[in-house]
Amino acid sequence: MHGEKNQATIDALIGAINARDLKALDDVFTEDVVMEWPQSGERIRGGQNRREVYSRFPSMPTVTPRRLTGTGDLWVLEANLDYGSGGAFQAVLIFEMQGDKIARETAYWSQPFDAPAWRAPWVERM
Repeated sequence: MHGEKNQATIDALIGAINARDLKALDDVFTEDVVMEWPQSGERIRGGQNRREVYSRFPSMPTVTPRRLTGTGDLWVLEANLDYGSGGAFQAVLIFEMQGDKIARETAYWSQPFDAPAWRAPWVERM
């Protein structure tokens, strides 16, 4: 049952972002949330800082989940993020839950790129 609640929380996060409903994000994050974005070297600590950062995004992405896996308090979302004219990214988000809310998020993003031709004989194209 605990896992179902946590999965529902992540589904609610995706729904809120896709609806551009920043207020609904308060329902999915703890007030003392810590969000880490290692690629840019940033840590967002606390609900007020999270709200300020999210409210200033030039545009919120459309999130298309590819896979959600997890158990208990640890969940991983693999998703495509489309920022419109801001580009498309593939992302991995790691969520650590507290109760039925997200207490910690670690997120990695990368833009797709063409594979080098030299690897073609040994790989399958996806």
